[in-house]
Amino acid sequence: MAITLTFYGQSCFQIDDGTNCLLIDPFFTDNPVAICAASDITCTHIAITHGHFDHFADCEQIAKKNDATVFAAFEICNYLQEQGHENNEPGNPGGRIEAPFGAISFTPAIHSSSYKGIYMGMPCGLIVEFGGAVIYHAGDTAMFSDMEMLGQIYQPDIALLPIGDRFTMSPEMAGVAAEMIGAPTAVPMHYNTWPPIEVDVARFAPKDIDVLVMLPGDSVELSEE
Repeated sequence: MAITLTFYGQSCFQIDDGTNCLLIDPFFTDNPVAICAASDITCTHIAITHGHFDHFADCEQIAKKNDATVFAAFEICNYLQEQGHENNEPGNPGGRIEAPFGAISFTPAIHSSSYKGIYMGMPCGLIVEFGGAVIYHAGDTAMFSDMEMLGQIYQPDIALLPIGDRFTMSPEMAGVAAEMIGAPTAVPMHYNTWPPIEVDVARFAPKDIDVLVMLPGDSVELSEE
């Protein structure tokens, strides 16, 4: 069964095989590059890397509408529970949770995490095992040396990496990260949504890695090999 990766802007991606649909870091409301509204989205699962509004603000609405299972840090899942959404799977860096599509592992990320002034736990990256494909979504993060180990252990097919600088890696540092991870394909994210994170995507040029620049609404089919 074909696995499709769709980019919705900022750090929001959807992975879909026609039966299971995982939405990562939903951000549609107040997103200047959004191509649709949060109310248009259907999914079976949601994964959240951290609590900042541009990764989490639409989660509650979409989760409740679809009765979607949410994978996120313990504190984020507690917040959702308090808001009346009970279908949550809490985790933290180092943990792995099996799912109908495969599994999600939480990895470290160097960042911060809060929502409306509430501490939302440790920020995370995600290793998504979906069918036969392995996707690394780094979340918002600086470069760190253990990315090389993550690549060796999980051997992702594709790495989704923030390049917008200021709050995350610069394009050049993200290029170094891509080389450490070693996934054959790297997709830049978290850039050019607002002026503070405007960068020239051409600066993201890791050696011996295929760079796939996706615009909001673009989709690509992932190999299950």
